[in-house]
Amino acid sequence: MAALTLGLFSGAHCIGMCGGIMGALSVAIPPEARRRRWRLLLGYNIGRVASYTLLGTLAGAMAGGFSPLDPVLRLVAGLLLVAMGLYLADWWRGLVWLERGGRLFWRYLQPLGRRLMPVLRLRQALLLGALWGWLPCGLVYTALAYALAQGGALAGGGVMLAFGLGTLPAVLAAGAAAQTVTRYLQKPALRRVLALLIIGFGVWTLWPSVSSGGHSHGSHEAASETPTEPPAPSTRPPSESDDTPSQHHH
Repeated sequence: MAALTLGLFSGAHCIGMCGGIMGALSVAIPPEARRRRWRLLLGYNIGRVASYTLLGTLAGAMAGGFSPLDPVLRLVAGLLLVAMGLYLADWWRGLVWLERGGRLFWRYLQPLGRRLMPVLRLRQALLLGALWGWLPCGLVYTALAYALAQGGALAGGGVMLAFGLGTLPAVLAAGAAAQTVTRYLQKPALRRVLALLIIGFGVWTLWPSVSSGGHSHGSHEAASETPTEPPAPSTRPPSESDDTPSQHHH
């Protein structure tokens, strides 16, 4: 649920990052394929969300083998969510370095996308969307860190699937009416409200680590709840005075 809401709240960033791509892909559909326009636009996004889900599954599976690192991964996820909120509000641009790192990998994938143009068939749209899912994006990397913190392939894939579905309304709207939607979502006041909500998610993610001070209280509680064992019965052999009735002198 948190990942789905993160995707919905991040519409302003999606418009800025992916809205231009979606608008360009929409315009690039040849006239003979315009009747299938919505089907192709949906195909782009199904491919994109499928890539996100694959990334989340791989990340979750990888993290599942390192369960002692769960608190660290949760800490990283929370910090990245806070950084993403600051980035959306244009208060701090520190996440740019993450996107720069992703561009190194994107250079090898970008030429593959050119080979799929122009898009005439649904299969082309799905493949192009799948490549689009690897586009360098600080928001995706933030959601991916949250998927890592889940510690399992199924949970990690579910996080990224929910995140991708959350981004659909903004990105699909950008493909249909790019200029109008972009103008609305780029309003500073709206961006700040969405940014504060994402920062709130980050704080919520960080809270267990911060409130526990980095220590697990489970062992202390377990120790305090362990009942005290009763003293072991005495193994001293009975003395003669115990067995022999007292004698009275008359």
